[in-house]
Amino acid sequence: MSQQDLTLVPVHQLSQLLQSRKLSPVELTDAYLAKIDQQDAKLHAFVDVYADDARLAARGAEAAIRAGHSVGPLHGVPIALKDLIELEGKIVTGGSEALKANRASGTATLAKKLIAQGMIVLGKTHTVEFAMGGWGTNSLRGTPWNPWDPERARTPGGSSSGSGVAVASGLAPWAVGTDTGGSVRLPASWCGITGLKTTIGRISTHGVLPLSPTLDTPGPMARTVEDVALLYVAMQGTDPLDPLTNGLPYADPMPTLKHGVRGLRLARMPEVERQYASADVLAAYDRSLSELEKLGAEVVEINLPFLFADVAVFNLRIMAAESYALYHGLVDDEKAPLDPHVRPRIAAGRAITAQAYIEALRMRDVMKAQFPAALEGIDALLTPTTMTTALPLDEVDQTKAPAHYTRFGNYLNLCALALPNGFAPDGLPTSLQIVCRANDEATALRVGWAYQNSTDWHLRRPPNY
Repeated sequence: MSQQDLTLVPVHQLSQLLQSRKLSPVELTDAYLAKIDQQDAKLHAFVDVYADDARLAARGAEAAIRAGHSVGPLHGVPIALKDLIELEGKIVTGGSEALKANRASGTATLAKKLIAQGMIVLGKTHTVEFAMGGWGTNSLRGTPWNPWDPERARTPGGSSSGSGVAVASGLAPWAVGTDTGGSVRLPASWCGITGLKTTIGRISTHGVLPLSPTLDTPGPMARTVEDVALLYVAMQGTDPLDPLTNGLPYADPMPTLKHGVRGLRLARMPEVERQYASADVLAAYDRSLSELEKLGAEVVEINLPFLFADVAVFNLRIMAAESYALYHGLVDDEKAPLDPHVRPRIAAGRAITAQAYIEALRMRDVMKAQFPAALEGIDALLTPTTMTTALPLDEVDQTKAPAHYTRFGNYLNLCALALPNGFAPDGLPTSLQIVCRANDEATALRVGWAYQNSTDWHLRRPPNY
């Protein structure tokens, strides 16, 4: 295969080629580094590329596999990490010019896990400053280019913007993002890839720069559901340095991944929530429900005890209060070089009283108790992921957020999978969101795998990539 072909192969196939010695980790790593060198000047997905380190690791992986010392099925597979994830000795900025010299003193637990399994870190990907924003823009450090429109700059989705663009354009086979209000799922939607918002505690956040410790969750981003499942398995697990991971038993989604959806009951979103989505998004959503019915699932109506918008208000209140507590020193310093769109979002936390913050936490417990009752007998709730396809950057209203369909999943500590489910007439991707109960990633991935393997939306590639 040519280098161009290699960058289009899903990880579960690359793994087989690497382990059977039909493909060298050096050849694979060089293919991605060459593509980054050729394409990233425009795409701006990476904030830093570790070319020398990656090639050194690739040579080590090649020698180990040849010697029969493979450490596992992912040995030699490259990966990109969001610029919130610490690697000892490497700069980690969190998307902020104010932290451009911030060198990590340790390595994030999730990165240690990936490296221990032989994965090769290609570099760090761009993020919205402090991960506080869903459009994917960064005024000071640059906004990644959504590859689905080669002519006009559009929203890549945030805050894991660089990770979404890197995977969509084939600069990395998969990447790690984080999700506090939709930051894995929004770029997955607008970049036409697959992303998993995980349950809190499934993946350690130790060594990941925080935005809102109550809500932050790392998550895998890839082109296929199967690859997302593999990366989720590779990252999850108990970590003594992150108390939120304690007491959660290991959960492997792979045994049930390909069991199909026959016999599952899936809920369509309440009618009142349809008003927020564009006609193109709704058309793709309705086709997705019909496809899942053809595959044997029962699609049913559901009544929820809350509106998505009402839940989003509480989610944002927690995000603003906690992010201001973390970054108030920079936000209150008028001379600090902060993104002018991000500063007021975090500064809003200054006005949130202790009473309002505690009320948001109390209501979270109330709604978390109500949701399972509403979902009684239902395996998953299906919604669009974003309200529209990717918007032109010059039409974005930075005072608003694109996270109508995603924030309730964070506030209620649910898991949710976003995956491609069609294209609008202008060639931009749409996305389906599969929302499941806390710790039920296996069902979300199972439904997603069944849908994805009866359609070909995930196989399509952006122009020129």
